[in-house]
Amino acid sequence: MLISTAYAQAAPAAGGDAQSSFMSLLPLVLMFVVLYFVMIRPQMKRQKEHRAMIDALAKGDEVATAGGLLGKVSKLGDVYISVELATGVEVQLQRTAVVQVLPKGTIKN
Repeated sequence: MLISTAYAQAAPAAGGDAQSSFMSLLPLVLMFVVLYFVMIRPQMKRQKEHRAMIDALAKGDEVATAGGLLGKVSKLGDVYISVELATGVEVQLQRTAVVQVLPKGTIKN
């Protein structure tokens, strides 16, 4: 004959459902753990270092800004700082615009 006989299979045991559902969620949980250690944790560390650098700014520090300007800090405020770009040329910036504190003597005026 052309049609083969089909037999019913037994239903899986009830205790196996919990284990199989846990095993199906395991790759998803592992992906979140890897994502945390590869992306989220290093970003939080960089933010903490940047915040510490901004809080430690002092008058006379030579800085580089997010816009690429190099200058010397002349005045400090809570939110804003004044940076002297050249003799007599001063700009006011947000503290968060400072990207890097340069070593003393980097900028030649």
